[in-house]
Amino acid sequence: MATAEGPPALLDRSGQPVSTGPYTLRSLMEDVPLSAEGQNTQIIITCVEFWDGNLYIGTSASEILHFVSFPSDAPDEPHSVNYILASRLELSQGVSTAGSSTKGVQQILLLSSVNKACVRCNNVLTFYSLPELSPAFGNTKVSGCSWIGGRDLDVNHNEQVGPEVIMICIKNRIRLVRIGEEPRLVKNIEFPGCLASARRGRFACVADAHSYALLDVDNQQKIPLFPISSVEEETEIMTGGAPPDTVKGVLRASGNLTPIIPQGDTENADSTSHGRSTSLGAFVGGLGKIQPASRSRSRDRSGVTPPSGAGGRRSPQQGASPLRSISSSQSPTRVSEARGSISRPIADSSHNSDVAQRTTIQQPHALLKPNISSPIASEFLLTTGTALNEPGVGIFVNCDGDVVRGTLEFSQYPSTIVIDGSDPLASNTPGSLEDDQEGYVLATTKRTLHGLEQNGLEIQRWDVTSEGKTWLAVPEVSHAVKENSNASSTDNTVGLAMTLTVQEIRFPEVGNRLRSRRLKISRSPGNEVAGIVDNRQSDLTSQNSREDSEIARDQQEDDFARRLGMKRTHVVTWSGSSIFWVVRNPLALRLDFVIDKVLDASRESRLDQNRLVKIMRDIHNQEARTETDFLSLEYIRQKISIILFADLATSRLDVNQHVNEHLFVEGGLDPRVLLSMVPLLRDDIVEGLKGIWIHAGLVALMERQLSVSSITLEPDEILSRPEDFDLLGLTRRYLTIWRQRKGFGSIADETQVFSTVDAALLHVLLYQDQQTLGGPGGSSTVRAELYAIVDNDVDCFDRAVELLERFRRLYVLSRLYQRRKMAGKVLATWRRIIDGEHDDGGELVDGENEVRKYLVKIRDLSLVEEYGTWLAKRNPTLGVQVFTDDQSRVKLSPHQVVQLLRSRAPDAVKEYLEHLVFGKKNVQYANDLISYYLDNVLAVLSTSDDARSILAQSYESYRALHPPKPTYRQFIIDNAIPASWWHDRLRLLELLGGSHGAGFSYNIPEILQRIEPFEDALVPETIILDGRQGRHHQALRLLTHGLGDYHTAINYCLLGGSSIFHPTSGRVDSLSIPSRGEQASLFKSLLSEFLHIEDVSDRVERTSELLERFGTWFDVAYVLELIPESWSVELVSAFLISSFRQLVQDKSEAMITKALSGAENLKISADLIEKCQVLGPQIEVVEPQISTS
Repeated sequence: MATAEGPPALLDRSGQPVSTGPYTLRSLMEDVPLSAEGQNTQIIITCVEFWDGNLYIGTSASEILHFVSFPSDAPDEPHSVNYILASRLELSQGVSTAGSSTKGVQQILLLSSVNKACVRCNNVLTFYSLPELSPAFGNTKVSGCSWIGGRDLDVNHNEQVGPEVIMICIKNRIRLVRIGEEPRLVKNIEFPGCLASARRGRFACVADAHSYALLDVDNQQKIPLFPISSVEEETEIMTGGAPPDTVKGVLRASGNLTPIIPQGDTENADSTSHGRSTSLGAFVGGLGKIQPASRSRSRDRSGVTPPSGAGGRRSPQQGASPLRSISSSQSPTRVSEARGSISRPIADSSHNSDVAQRTTIQQPHALLKPNISSPIASEFLLTTGTALNEPGVGIFVNCDGDVVRGTLEFSQYPSTIVIDGSDPLASNTPGSLEDDQEGYVLATTKRTLHGLEQNGLEIQRWDVTSEGKTWLAVPEVSHAVKENSNASSTDNTVGLAMTLTVQEIRFPEVGNRLRSRRLKISRSPGNEVAGIVDNRQSDLTSQNSREDSEIARDQQEDDFARRLGMKRTHVVTWSGSSIFWVVRNPLALRLDFVIDKVLDASRESRLDQNRLVKIMRDIHNQEARTETDFLSLEYIRQKISIILFADLATSRLDVNQHVNEHLFVEGGLDPRVLLSMVPLLRDDIVEGLKGIWIHAGLVALMERQLSVSSITLEPDEILSRPEDFDLLGLTRRYLTIWRQRKGFGSIADETQVFSTVDAALLHVLLYQDQQTLGGPGGSSTVRAELYAIVDNDVDCFDRAVELLERFRRLYVLSRLYQRRKMAGKVLATWRRIIDGEHDDGGELVDGENEVRKYLVKIRDLSLVEEYGTWLAKRNPTLGVQVFTDDQSRVKLSPHQVVQLLRSRAPDAVKEYLEHLVFGKKNVQYANDLISYYLDNVLAVLSTSDDARSILAQSYESYRALHPPKPTYRQFIIDNAIPASWWHDRLRLLELLGGSHGAGFSYNIPEILQRIEPFEDALVPETIILDGRQGRHHQALRLLTHGLGDYHTAINYCLLGGSSIFHPTSGRVDSLSIPSRGEQASLFKSLLSEFLHIEDVSDRVERTSELLERFGTWFDVAYVLELIPESWSVELVSAFLISSFRQLVQDKSEAMITKALSGAENLKISADLIEKCQVLGPQIEVVEPQISTS
């Protein structure tokens, strides 16, 4: 009893697993009991067939061992199959044909559609019933049978119902027989010595011991092809034999078919054409009939005698078939060219023909076994060569006998070939294999390895030419068998056959690799549970609950793994007493072994990165046809990603970085797996409640990689090696590509994955930017990426805050808060920076202004009040702008702002009031502002002698100026000192001087009372207040003698004392301008003050200028009386001239006005007279009054 699974892997002589090629071996049965008496090393397996759980093994002892399969009882191996011997059938020894290399059971042909088996043992054909192998058809035997087969390969025999037609090859002919309830002869085909055949519909390719031929079994026509051995062809030519175009009377001229005409009586010819009605007795008698042996030696090997004619031969023209002609460009010469790589050269014609003949005859050679297979419905594959130990060639021939495709080369001439897969018709049938899209040729050959001869299978693709050949070693037979003296020297101890039905083979190691297991990540001390859940609250679930969940998941994965790694095959091979399934090597195992070899080689030298990248590219467009293939491709990609990442992270990067990054992403590996190999980033990994689950094979690889990894970049370590920078750069590019996949619904554990990606990418960027810190202009690329990450939000908010705090990147932290619209956190972070907390980035240059701008944009009243007053306290000017900006989204009334500032930022009240009064022209708060100004100015004057001295000095300096000079107001503005009280005084003068119009009023007595102690220092203020009280003479006196501001004095007269100490623009309100009479009165007072100027020259000059410019406001008589008699007339001549001119002008105007009035009176009188004339007189009649008395 044996199991179908057998050992998990096989070893060749070098001890390496045979798993790199497209095929591998799985044990079907070991230690087959070939002998009933016990161990007999001289008995070998000769043929194997498998059908519906029944295993039939033919031996060289002329026995058939029948094994029946039954499922294994092992609960953990539900797909395991055991076999038990059901019967041992001893067959008749018979007599082997001379020259036959096989003794015992030679063929077993199962006809499942009729439950019959045809067994050829020692060239005796016997029929049995399936499955128990009981004799059928009355235990009929057919002697001299050289081959059975020829089933129609276009038919799916597993689904066929009803009789089947097979080809039985006997000595002189091939008989087509229909096997059903009884065998019936369909037709005879004259082709003696047939040793192999394959049939597609009506075309059959056959071979005798020397050559191949193509038969049209329906039309009884034949196309001779080429010899099996090219040595035999050369021997015929050199010994004077028939030319290759002529095969002893049957010609192939220019690709034409020749009719197959049997030699014999008419009865045989009729039986050929009308054989379907042949009875069982006639069939058995015909097969057993001995053919006459005295054939002419001039007949060809097909047994067809040429028609009588001159010389006993038919010319090529006579031999052409009248039935059908095939136009072919492939001549026999070109067929020979197809075999030219292994053909021997023909002897030089210059040598004596007798010598050549004698030399050639003296070189015996063994006959080559013909091999015929059919890859597709229209082609046959044939083999040819020179000798058993020399290379062979496979040639494809179509149904027209033409060579198609390219040739196949075998390292040695194969004893058996089998074609597996890539038949379009077969691949569409329900019983086809999933791997049929790839066509392979398997050939049994030998090779020499390390000086020892090794038997095995040479495997190559027949449907493509880009792939090379692979070797699959078959375990050797025992030494005793190899020393069997009875075995022929040409026997191959390895057999190969294709069974009738397919068998499912399970590869448990595939499931063991592809099932998922949880990856355990070691973290730095203190962070062992940091990555359990997104919010890092490890107490959400207990440790026991997680362990129970993991155990349940493991069980599910084990159950799932049992469905994986199933392969179907119908190819078997055997050696000694062992039989193996030849099964397609699972992709996961095949490539995994190649990758492991690359890894093993890297222990002594650099990792062959190019080899791994090539594997990734080779499978890039490979389409998965099964679930196992899909997972296998994923597994291989992910394994290569892990290996490449580990290698690139620990060495200089030699492979194109962009390609490698995309290769990592293409593998679909959870990025948390790669990040776990970098100690710096392990604490950034978020596992979630379920953890990280990857293929079990990758878990083992990760454990190995981490145990030998030379990545030394630890948390909080300063970068010092170039490899560290390469690692960070590689990781950054990889994570950036991964981050672009955010939002794809096909990503498992999306929340945890992208939380990890964001955290790790942020960590890497912070680490890289840390090396190039230098203010706002730092590393532009890295910093731009850093800003982009936080500005576009991250899935790892808490971890991002932790990292930014640890790296002291407060400004970047504030941007992260901004993205989350956490205004309070933003402002608190900025306040930390402005208050002096260290920010390594140094990006917040104008922090106070940034706070102001941000407060204008937000809508949170409490934040605006808190941070607006905080800013106003630090910088009153900027702080007030928060409350005064028209674009601000939080609106507060002036009263609220004033109260808020008074309580939290008193120094900013004045700034805000200035905005209201001067900016918004809101006179409601002008008195408050005046009070603030007075408080500040008087506080300084009362405590600072320097301030009083400065004011006094300003008066003296101004009075010392010679006209023309600016007004005093302009003078103190141009010569302002950088002191707040000076600025406040200017603003105070502006307010007191009436900058807000005549309607603005303030408490004059109170102000006078407050400035009275400092009226000598506050002269302009006193002047303004005197003017407001109507004390114009006093105001003009101070302007003239106290300040010496003559220009302002003149304006005072014109404007009536209003708006004399503030800038004026535009038109002055007419209501505030005094009447002309009032102006004349003010000018009289001013003239009086000018005449009392202490400096004589200034007195004369100012008085003359006043009279000249504003003489119209003065009465000439008054001026003449007021001017001292000592003054020359010339000093006032301009005034007098202008005055007299004005008098004359006034007189003339009066006369003209009088004359115009008289003329106007005359005109009106004339108009009255004309009106009266037009109307004429009007008579009024007065009626007499009648007295009533």
